Amino acid sequence: MRQSSGVRGEKSRDARGTTPEQDAPEGPQDSPKGSKEKRSPKKGVPEQSTPKAADAKGSEDAKGSEGSEGSEGSEGTKGAKESGGAPRRRIGRIARWTALGVAVTVLGVSGAGYFYYQHLNNNIRKNKLNLGDKQLDRSVANAAGQRPLNILLLGSDSRGSKENQELGGARDDADRPPLADVQMLVHVSADRSNMSVISVPRDTRVTIPKCTDPDTGKVYRSTDRQIINTSLVNGGPGCTVATWEELTGIPIDHFMMIDFSGVVNMADAVGGVPVCVDANVRDDKSGLQLTKGSHTIKGKQALQWLRTRHGFEDGSDIGRTHAQHMYMNAMVRQLKSGTKLSDPGQLTDLAEAATKALTVDKDLGSVKELYDLADDIKRVPSGRITMTTMPWATDPQNPDAHVIPKAGDADKLFSLVRNDIALDGKDKKKDDKAQAPTAPPARKNDIAVTVFNGTGTAVEPPATGRGSDIAAFLVKQGFAKAISDSTPRAQADTTITYPRAGQRADALAVAKALGLPDSAVRHSPEVRQITLVVGGDWRTGTAYPADAAARADAAAADPAATPDASGTPSATPSGKPTGENKAPESSDPLNGADASACMKVNTANRF
Repeated sequence: MRQSSGVRGEKSRDARGTTPEQDAPEGPQDSPKGSKEKRSPKKGVPEQSTPKAADAKGSEDAKGSEGSEGSEGSEGTKGAKESGGAPRRRIGRIARWTALGVAVTVLGVSGAGYFYYQHLNNNIRKNKLNLGDKQLDRSVANAAGQRPLNILLLGSDSRGSKENQELGGARDDADRPPLADVQMLVHVSADRSNMSVISVPRDTRVTIPKCTDPDTGKVYRSTDRQIINTSLVNGGPGCTVATWEELTGIPIDHFMMIDFSGVVNMADAVGGVPVCVDANVRDDKSGLQLTKGSHTIKGKQALQWLRTRHGFEDGSDIGRTHAQHMYMNAMVRQLKSGTKLSDPGQLTDLAEAATKALTVDKDLGSVKELYDLADDIKRVPSGRITMTTMPWATDPQNPDAHVIPKAGDADKLFSLVRNDIALDGKDKKKDDKAQAPTAPPARKNDIAVTVFNGTGTAVEPPATGRGSDIAAFLVKQGFAKAISDSTPRAQADTTITYPRAGQRADALAVAKALGLPDSAVRHSPEVRQITLVVGGDWRTGTAYPADAAARADAAAADPAATPDASGTPSATPSGKPTGENKAPESSDPLNGADASACMKVNTANRF
């Protein structure tokens, strides 16, 4: 399996493997990379390759036409509120930010004005959020009552319409269930100060949990033999959501899905996006042809850019995601600058294109909901947006076609997002003095604790009796008011939350008795008393696993030293600790404000 080389930034970094080629999956069982050609390692993959925070789309054509991921993320959104007569100036402002929100979350919609409200609502297609048997609990709210937002962006390769067949080719695939060849998770921090994006290569072999098609009632059994893009076949985007929750432990709040024609229409409505290539490029598979330097691309050419795989880097799917990242960053910067969408006609076109292109979950299925989402996202500065690709390794079961999450690095990336830690490493260090209890804890027998069993996952049933076992252990430790609650919960990480600031000392006392790190203790006004949720990271025993506690404590105490799996801080040859509280280098983090990126063209596709 060859490692991806070349990406846009100025820094070079160790190459990352790349997935085998295959222009297009022929069906749910096929590996989207079809080619059996074995790749040889390559070094020097430049630093910035990250998922585009928003456009996802394309996919590979099953027959000759380049399969791709490109979903252009589009955005736009929300148009205006239902009430009447706001000044044109306000409508334009709402529409512009709406569009921005969508670009950022990649598949949004743009509000074009009050008169279009119901019309735009009717354009939007809606599906159930999660088709699995279990759904993770929502992220814990912070002390201010704010929650992070996790939005899954999907790019469908559907050939179900004449327009999509013309754009994607492979007309024989018109009746084939679409695959989700582009998959990105957009995480907006609880305080809306930063945004993180994780892209997962479509050829990643994962566990796809049991899913039930909401329309037909058909049940798809759990499998660990398929790649992630086939999850869409098992009932729709809600099964892909269930798969992501199982893979990452991150609760998904919403999904947005777009197809080929949506990418083209959105690119036209936005007026084009600037991109750069370091050499002349011609890719006959996707149809992309550009001369060396910078270009503003739109319409069909934008789709070609987002779908091109052979034209960039080493011709792998990884290089294609890098191109998508560059595209999305550029789109977000343009929309933030306010240089686009100043014309009412453009706004209307964008609103129509965005709403017709979207399939979303039912809770996000209106212009108002999309506008509210965009309103949250617009506050994130470009410089605090970090796009990454899930660190990966070749799949031992099929090294020429598939990849799997890279042990350690992928886990760390997912954990940072679960814990709402910015991937750029710029989170303000917590003020230990402010966090320190101002009074000693109450007597143990006066501290009331409710314990929940949250060990169940999409593919694993809850560990029997975890809530009652831990509650009983706490009683033995002197916490006479500890009780268990059998209400079903599902959570990746064990946490202790408390409702009032004055209860922090009491919560820390509970954590100490169980061996939990201080970082597991959180202030949240949503709970009524101290609440312990035993997560999927603690399925056995009455003492929290020492290795997990050591990693969490080290990261909280010193962001520059994160222990490895054995609990020992990792180090470079010079002896300095590595593993800062930010995205691992293997995820190719790319900053949203970086306008210097330029795609490296595959030597086989230059002219």
